[in-house]
Amino acid sequence: MVSSDKLKTIFICQNCGSSFPKWMGKCPDCGSWNSLVEEKVSKKREKSYERGEIAAPVPLNQVRSGEEDRIKTGIGELDRVLGGGIVRDSVVLVGGDPGIGKSTLLLQTTQKVAESSGRVLYITGEESLKQVKLRAQRMGIDSDRIDILTETNLDSILETLGQNPPVMAVVDSIQTTYSLNLESAPGSISQIRECASKLINFAKGKGVAVFLVGHVTKDGSLAGPRVLEHMVDTVLYFEGEKNYAYRILRSVKNRFGSSNEIGVFQMEEKGLVEVSNPSELFLSEMGENVSGSVVVCSLEGTRPLLVELQALVTPTVYGMPQRVCSGIDYKRLSLLLAILEKRENLRVSSTDVFINVAGGVWIDEPAIDLGIVTAVVSNFKNIPVKKDTLIMGEVGLGGEVRGISQVERRIKEGEKLGFKRCVIPESNFRNLKENFKIEVSGVRNLKEALSTLLKKASS
Repeated sequence: MVSSDKLKTIFICQNCGSSFPKWMGKCPDCGSWNSLVEEKVSKKREKSYERGEIAAPVPLNQVRSGEEDRIKTGIGELDRVLGGGIVRDSVVLVGGDPGIGKSTLLLQTTQKVAESSGRVLYITGEESLKQVKLRAQRMGIDSDRIDILTETNLDSILETLGQNPPVMAVVDSIQTTYSLNLESAPGSISQIRECASKLINFAKGKGVAVFLVGHVTKDGSLAGPRVLEHMVDTVLYFEGEKNYAYRILRSVKNRFGSSNEIGVFQMEEKGLVEVSNPSELFLSEMGENVSGSVVVCSLEGTRPLLVELQALVTPTVYGMPQRVCSGIDYKRLSLLLAILEKRENLRVSSTDVFINVAGGVWIDEPAIDLGIVTAVVSNFKNIPVKKDTLIMGEVGLGGEVRGISQVERRIKEGEKLGFKRCVIPESNFRNLKENFKIEVSGVRNLKEALSTLLKKASS
């Protein structure tokens, strides 16, 4: 007997989600090797819409903005990253390395939301009820408004959610959830797309905030990123090294707030504790009069973040000089070293150069270019830059120091933390509208900037 459902075999890239009729060693879309996996897709005939199911258009001036529907989590750093709180019918994807604190943060969030707004459902497909209970006891969480469900079947999850819709639901994780309508294995692109789509439809229809926990691949990106990131409303990444006590929650997509916003947490025995002043934390162990150490200001979303940049320049003992960096882009470092060699006649081609952002923070903003260059020259010439000096500016290929955005907000952050001097691009200096207690200097090029900084260091 022939089944009425048509089975079709396709090959889906597990990295980008593209599908192909035959197997290939390299995905033509994303370029990843050996990522195409064979999956059987059941083609079922969908029923047509009935008249009562057709949605009617609504005039724009009659649509509610929904600002009043945000749920305050009581965790200030999380509310900042989300844009002011949880939107009730939103879907948030949280990704990060195993053991970095995703489940810990979401369990703390469920407690806060349960206390303030109503019942919360925590769905776990990777842990048993006892394991969740032990973690909750360690964190001091005990509430009759938090329901725990151990289930991976999507149909059972949706049925439980539909019986008594909670204020907030957590699915930990989306890769373990599967639908019986598909023959592919849990965690495959087809299953992730199907499960996420149905959970999103439920969230939008019932006004429930849904948090999805996503695993990451070897390169640190979410499994199936193009599929998941385009479907959900907000994407949050947990960053940080296991050797450090703090964690950074970064928003890379947010339909309801600023993207690239960060929240800083510190891991303690009873869970994650928010850090209200991360700049002070990152600069707390900065040494005195050490060459190659400077302070720069990076703007993460709407928050100015002051961090310490460290450089070490030594004669190479290998045939090929090393370029090692932690916390910044390797190609950006190579570009800045080439500018120093060409424009400032600084012979770094025969030296090993090591750059580190103290604390393991990752920064990719061009405003730290001048700080990187200054740190390299400072260590190369063994002349320390004063600890109370703040440096910011983008460096062009001609050696010019280019303007940066929101410079006054960055200066205020340095002033608040007790810095006495600040070196900024000349174009920003001419447009300053406020008077600051901190001494502000404008520079046009690298020669002028290095001369100013070394002069201040030696004065």
